[in-house]
Amino acid sequence: MLSFLLFSVYAQDICSADKSGNSCCVDGVPTLKCLENIFGNLLNLATGIFLLALFIMLVVGAFNYLTSFGNPEKVKKAQGTLKFAFIGLILFLGSYLILNLICFLFFNEVGPSCRLFKFELPGP
Repeated sequence: MLSFLLFSVYAQDICSADKSGNSCCVDGVPTLKCLENIFGNLLNLATGIFLLALFIMLVVGAFNYLTSFGNPEKVKKAQGTLKFAFIGLILFLGSYLILNLICFLFFNEVGPSCRLFKFELPGP
C-alpha cells in the first residue's frame, strides 16, 4: 500500500512536456515514450529511499554507540552499523561518480544532460 502511494506521488508528472514542448501522452493516455519519465521518477524515488535509510542507520548507530556505556559488545555492534552506513554511502557516491566519469570520457557531457542518464525510445 505504501509503495503504491509513493509511486503515485512520483507518477503525477508522467504526461509532462519535454524540453521541445512535446508530450508523451496522446489524449491523456501515456504511451511508451513515457517510460523515460517513469524511469527517472523511479530513480529519484530509489535515491530518496536510500538517503532516508542511510540517515536512519547513522542515527541508530550513533544512538547505540552513545548508550553502550562502554559495553564492548554494544560498542562493536554500533560500530558495525556505522561502518555499513558509511560503506553504503561510499558505494552510492562512487557509482554516481563512475557514471559521470564514463559520461565525460565517452560522451563529453557532464551531469543530468548526459545521454547515459536518459532512457529514451527513438521516435519517428
